[in-house]
Amino acid sequence: MSKSDKLTLDQVELVNEWMTTLPKVLQPTDQARVWADEADSNCLWVHIMAAGHTGYTIDFKVTYVDSREIKVELTDVQQGTTHIDERSDVVQNLVDDYVRHIHECAQALQKVTHA
Repeated sequence: MSKSDKLTLDQVELVNEWMTTLPKVLQPTDQARVWADEADSNCLWVHIMAAGHTGYTIDFKVTYVDSREIKVELTDVQQGTTHIDERSDVVQNLVDDYVRHIHECAQALQKVTHA
């Protein structure tokens, strides 16, 4: 029986790694914030402020399924201070793009998460 492939990295260190790595996979003009989920040490929250004049901010919950695999859930989309329908094509394309970037970041961090 193999030992389970759990995430063993300290959550504070994990958040720091994400804060360092995520901006490198996003567009240079996008901004991101990452913070720990206080209720679940395998979860992080990612808040992305899209570049440009759209004023979109998009929130994701990132859960480590194991030390290599993450699950990304869209939790909120706002334009300025208004919550908007995330089903429009423009927003869906943006969300899909950011989900890809979040997965890229997780891949890049496997050197520390899958030790």
